[in-house]
Amino acid sequence: MDTKKVLVAMSGGIDSSVTAMLLQEQGYDVLGVTFVSWLAPDKNIEEATDVVDAKILAEKLSIPHYVLDLREDFKNTVIKNFIDNYLAGITPNPCVFCNPIIKWQRLLEKADELNCELLATGHYAQIREEKNRFILSKGVDENKDQSYFLWKLKQEQLKKTIFPLGKYKKEEIRELAKKFGFEYLAQKKESQEICFIADDDYRAFIKNNVKNIEKKIGSGNFISTDGKILGKHKGHPFYTIGQRKGLDIAIGHPLYVLNINAEKNTITLGKKEDLLKHELFINEINLIKYKTLPEDIELNTKIRYRTKAVLSKLSKTNNTVKITFNNDVSAITPGQSAVFYENDDLVGGGIIIKK
Repeated sequence: MDTKKVLVAMSGGIDSSVTAMLLQEQGYDVLGVTFVSWLAPDKNIEEATDVVDAKILAEKLSIPHYVLDLREDFKNTVIKNFIDNYLAGITPNPCVFCNPIIKWQRLLEKADELNCELLATGHYAQIREEKNRFILSKGVDENKDQSYFLWKLKQEQLKKTIFPLGKYKKEEIRELAKKFGFEYLAQKKESQEICFIADDDYRAFIKNNVKNIEKKIGSGNFISTDGKILGKHKGHPFYTIGQRKGLDIAIGHPLYVLNINAEKNTITLGKKEDLLKHELFINEINLIKYKTLPEDIELNTKIRYRTKAVLSKLSKTNNTVKITFNNDVSAITPGQSAVFYENDDLVGGGIIIKK
């Protein structure tokens, strides 16, 4: 039997490194690639931490290593989308946007160029083939499962993808790194949530990347649910639905951001219970488990990565899908992803829209 060639996306971290080790142990012909999507202006691509760490590991494993410079592409797509969304009063999820159009598309192109049949990443998720469809399901480790971020992947992308870590828990991966003789990997810090946002401070990023934002947008009014002016805010892009801290308003009880109106530069504030809603609408729908969405199906829907899924009914309405929850959910945020599951299988997802 021919040895299968697999291209492993390597960041130098423990997950992608153990992915390469596992596949090598299983007899695959492993090649490594590190893609650079974002880098401080004063750094050379060859000095990027991910590149250096991955190159060192590839040498130790005696596998070829390649570097892909995707900075321009990333800037013109992911970062542009990120900024445009915030300026439009929408809260984006850049990882969801990046995965199909940058990460998978560009890595699969590189895999084809290198005659690799498969692409492997260190995501905690699983893929199986069933009834001529490639089905994405949760990773065994509930705390690390990353399927939520992958709902936009297409069938042709899933077909060529493997997730060797999906059946492991994080602690087992640490132990495997030690077993393979790379104990230092088990001590490495986890990577930050959004690769291009230092210290998770998206407000500073927007200020630094939108010229004269204070003049372009500037201060606006905080208003109550009945339209009364409650005070001044610093500009609508600097707030998100559900936010409580940093409002600098005292009226005797906590206030939360309920709505962002970019056109009027107003932000509606209210009580915590005002955030509760029982339905939402999504567009940009991508289905994974089924070719078409079964009529009035009941599924478990997550409206953000770190929340529990809630049982809900899905129904098609023209180009959108309406999701009605059995129990109210809090802080539904336009621009974020609603991802729906059948048990552990990811059925599909969509982008929450304003209604």
